[in-house]
Amino acid sequence: MKTAFVAAIALACLVSSAAAAEICEASQYGVGDGYHGRRTASGARFNTFARAPFTVAHKTLPFGREVTITNLANGRSIRAVVTDRGPFVRGRCVDLGRAGADALGMGGTARVSVQ
Repeated sequence: MKTAFVAAIALACLVSSAAAAEICEASQYGVGDGYHGRRTASGARFNTFARAPFTVAHKTLPFGREVTITNLANGRSIRAVVTDRGPFVRGRCVDLGRAGADALGMGGTARVSVQ
């Protein structure tokens, strides 16, 4: 009985964390648009080629928050740190630097899960 209760709690936690995922269109920034090398909203210099850690812009998540971004088309995932605000295009929830976009196998945009 106790084992079944623990399993039910674990399943509920798993379902609630999956429900917290944000599903949206992601885009890439920092190549040819003048952002590479400039200061981000967090004050750090934006490096679109940074891999350790990958960096992203998100509208509301706190700076320094680690997120997992998964490309829903191919299942590739990365861990990234929020360092900037954006994107400012309707329907998009996250902008990735070039290195992160390449690691996810994105073209210019991709449907992703952000957790």
